Amino acid sequence: MPLFLDEDQTALQDTIRDFVADHAPVSHMRALRDANDPVGFSRDLWKSFADMGFTGVLVDESHGGMGMGHVEAGVVLEEIGRNLSPSPFLSTAVAAVAALKGTAQADRWFPGIVAGDVVAALAIDDGPKHRDSIALKATRSGNGFTLNGTKQFVTHGHVADLLIVAARTAGDAGDRDGVTLFAVERDAPGLTATPERLADSSLAARLSFDGVTVDADAVIGEVDAGRVVLDRLLHAGRAGAAAELVGVGSGAMDRTVAYLKERKQFGVRIGSFQALQHRAAHLYSEMEVARAAVLKAQQLLDARSPEADAAVSVAKAMTAMATTLSVQEGIQMHGGIGMTDEYDIGFYMKRARVLSEMFGDANFHADRVALAAGY
Repeated sequence: MPLFLDEDQTALQDTIRDFVADHAPVSHMRALRDANDPVGFSRDLWKSFADMGFTGVLVDESHGGMGMGHVEAGVVLEEIGRNLSPSPFLSTAVAAVAALKGTAQADRWFPGIVAGDVVAALAIDDGPKHRDSIALKATRSGNGFTLNGTKQFVTHGHVADLLIVAARTAGDAGDRDGVTLFAVERDAPGLTATPERLADSSLAARLSFDGVTVDADAVIGEVDAGRVVLDRLLHAGRAGAAAELVGVGSGAMDRTVAYLKERKQFGVRIGSFQALQHRAAHLYSEMEVARAAVLKAQQLLDARSPEADAAVSVAKAMTAMATTLSVQEGIQMHGGIGMTDEYDIGFYMKRARVLSEMFGDANFHADRVALAAGY
């Protein structure tokens, strides 16, 4: 598979690039932050995404979506990252849709997602770091289940209409089997969401499940066999987060290069200094390698290749490292003023830090790849 976009994907890229730059630039994020917005994103903008058809990029045409793939979803996410646009696109239109595909829940939730009326959140992490263990308990109760426990780092969890919750229905926390996914509505009795402001000014919630009851229809997939659904969710979420990280890194690099061309020292533009040119060239190379890794992972996901799992982890690890390099170089080349509120580069560093942790950091995924290879 060629590691470049085809004609239709390039046309989509041109469309989404103009749309996001016009409707959700960095100034949009700044305005939400300055207003201490309690939602964390603009619902009007989310509806605009729906009007453009972007919310249904992964939804089958039979459900009113565009019927596209992970490559196209990544095209959208890269532009979201480039502009630091606060949006539930990753959690809702990518990860949640991937989890719900082929299940009885699709008919219930896809129309709302496509219309921009539904926001989904992913309650999969029990602790402060992303791990494969699931501890939140779901015990059988009547015709359904009762959920007890906590979840952390649930982006948009305080305002989501749909919560996709990974729970333990059998076995111990570290077991692969015995996991079940549930679709829980936000107004469920016993569910408490406590939002917290993250480093990049976005909002994530700590969720507490105190005797939350759901009926059997809330099960996504099969009882005790939820890893199949969870794997789909994680593959889509990790590849999507990697694509957004590429956008963050590219946006930071573009601003840094522009600054090198305009900033003068002793009457000379600093971009003419060979040492800085070498660093900029190295950064460009690292970002292009990361972009290629992401595209490869997306293509393998669309092809349903058994190699997709490893490729997704490679992409997530590489983009986390490359984007970290990009934002660090950006701060250094801007000098101390880069950390002030006057310049946007500092916001890219903060967003990169949050995205790098989402769905597993570079160390987590490097370890997954090493273990899979027999190390």
